[in-house]
Amino acid sequence: MTHEDHEHGGGLGHGGRRGRDLNRLAWTLGLVLAYMAAEVVGGLVSGSLALLADAGHMLSDAASLALALFAIRAARRPPTSDRTWGFYRTEILAALANGVTLVVISLFIFWEAWQRFQDPPDVMGPLMMGVALGGLLVNGAGLMFLHGGRTESLNVRGAWLHVLSDAAGSVGAIVAGLLVWWLGWNLADPVVSVLIGLLVLGSSWTLLKESVAVLMEGTPGHLDADEVRDSIAGARGVAAVHDLHLWTLTSGLDCLSAHVVLDGERPGAEVLEDVRSTARDRFGIEHTTIQIEPVRLDDCAPPV
Repeated sequence: MTHEDHEHGGGLGHGGRRGRDLNRLAWTLGLVLAYMAAEVVGGLVSGSLALLADAGHMLSDAASLALALFAIRAARRPPTSDRTWGFYRTEILAALANGVTLVVISLFIFWEAWQRFQDPPDVMGPLMMGVALGGLLVNGAGLMFLHGGRTESLNVRGAWLHVLSDAAGSVGAIVAGLLVWWLGWNLADPVVSVLIGLLVLGSSWTLLKESVAVLMEGTPGHLDADEVRDSIAGARGVAAVHDLHLWTLTSGLDCLSAHVVLDGERPGAEVLEDVRSTARDRFGIEHTTIQIEPVRLDDCAPPV
């Protein structure tokens, strides 16, 4: 006797969350595109690598935001017979792509900084500071737009990390501009650029690690598999739990499957409802697939 139960993710409120994320990302993308050109011009005119590095990071911001927008739209498409889970994983792939992009940008910044250590160019400190200050204001506004969605979506968090790193880059460019203007220390520009690159590299690591963990269907970081197993096994009427699997389909959608062996004390339907309630109320797992099994497999045999 087996009983399977499926709670699908279509009614979990992800549509409303994705709608909010779309608006946040669209507003931030508009701000980034509006100011990126100004940083490019300012970097070329002032001769500042820090500004150009910041502008390059803004370009990556624009690409990451556009990718995140595309991923959310794709994830809203309904499942098909070929893709029964739908397109939820598109958001995780976008987050992974953003993490890789951050690594590439940091390596490029390191290379350019090394060239400038060999031959420091003249830098226009005041212009560099002014342009960087405008970039900081734009990035600050972008962080405000994305703040609400960064804890709900790995995809939005990737875009938020891009903007956060870019804001730090703007702060660094301001500091470098001040040192160049005040002390005439042109090496401040590549030194700050290296610090920006290190920050970008550090922010990309967490994003890459979490994205790969989801794609490898690892146990969600906020869940303890042993605790989940013990909670299910502790339900009245459960003799044992085996083949327990926990994974994340996309941000905010954790899944569980397990075989639950009955001890014969309660009907299988009652035990099933308790297990589902435990997964949902205690661990926040809405999608569950539970196979109910008797203590002895021969109990399933029809009477002779």
